[in-house]
Amino acid sequence: MKLKTLMLSGGALAALAVSAYAAGHGNMAGSMTIVSWGGAYQKSQINAYSAPYQAMNDGLEVIWDESSNEAVAKMRAMYEAGNVTWDLVDVEGPDATRLCDEGLAMEIDFETMLAPGDDGSTPADDFGDSLINDCFIPQIVFSTTFGYRTDVEAWGGNAPDDLCDVFDLEAFPGKRALEKRPKKNIEWALLCDGVAKDDLYDVLDGEGGVERALAKLDTIKDQVVWWSAGAETPQLLADGEVVMGSTYNGRLFSVIEEQKQPVAMLWDYQVFDFDGWIIPKDLPDDRLARVLDFVKYATDTQRLADQAKYISYGPARASSQPLVSTHADLGIEMAPHMPTNPANAQRYLVNNLEWWADNQDDVETKFQAWLAQ
Repeated sequence: MKLKTLMLSGGALAALAVSAYAAGHGNMAGSMTIVSWGGAYQKSQINAYSAPYQAMNDGLEVIWDESSNEAVAKMRAMYEAGNVTWDLVDVEGPDATRLCDEGLAMEIDFETMLAPGDDGSTPADDFGDSLINDCFIPQIVFSTTFGYRTDVEAWGGNAPDDLCDVFDLEAFPGKRALEKRPKKNIEWALLCDGVAKDDLYDVLDGEGGVERALAKLDTIKDQVVWWSAGAETPQLLADGEVVMGSTYNGRLFSVIEEQKQPVAMLWDYQVFDFDGWIIPKDLPDDRLARVLDFVKYATDTQRLADQAKYISYGPARASSQPLVSTHADLGIEMAPHMPTNPANAQRYLVNNLEWWADNQDDVETKFQAWLAQ
């Protein structure tokens, strides 16, 4: 028996592991409704997760619902009506925290419900900072970071390599693009006003902390173009309307590698955001068995690395990073484009979601008043 196991292919071994897990969970439902975001991201999930899983589970029906942007409201309505039709829901970190706090998402035993890392690490160690609450099963890390033009003559051949170069109008003159909201901007401003990363939220909790951040932003305010949609900064960079600007790393990947614009990435103090699964609470046993089986497979080391073949978001597992290979269509190495690549993640931030949940309205009011000045 051992000899036969050793001779199995990687795919067959994965199938055996899934079957063994299923055996411990009784009968599994023959269909599964997964909620995601549509577009290229959902296609990457189908290619990396559900299609190979269906190939190992003959006859399984997977129904995709593109309602993740309305997940909180729709799940509340489902529970009020007593009719939960979703089995697995893709959400970003803040919505996962909200659903967990409201008791609509199932709590996860990470050590038993998720696979260990291929490097022998425990799930908790492998996922690390991305385990942001008791209900959230991480998939990918994306980031908000800066792109910059590589052909700005006024920079004299220099290129920004530090977050605080964004605030240096003398060395790097030109228009900047920043998101028209306080989150991320006030953390970046305080870092460049001399606040240590570990002290950011203590300063923001203190008297005048938010005002201090806004004062730093005031030093570049007249050079800022404010954006609301993630596609705006790449277009502004491509058109030469700004020389540097913040946006999502996947948007910058597109303008750099697909459009071949003279743009590069400034990864310093990128702000990590996490995207992953939550399981609705109190699913029927057969549906829960199916979704647990799928999740354990879809979030293992290899599967998370496989998703990076289709989209430039970093796998949430540390053990997946060395397995990231080439883009399925472009043929380029994807590791350098991952937010989680060690070379890109030497310094990064994770927003304190609890602080923002408690202070969002007040800070937003101050920020909008500052904008109007």
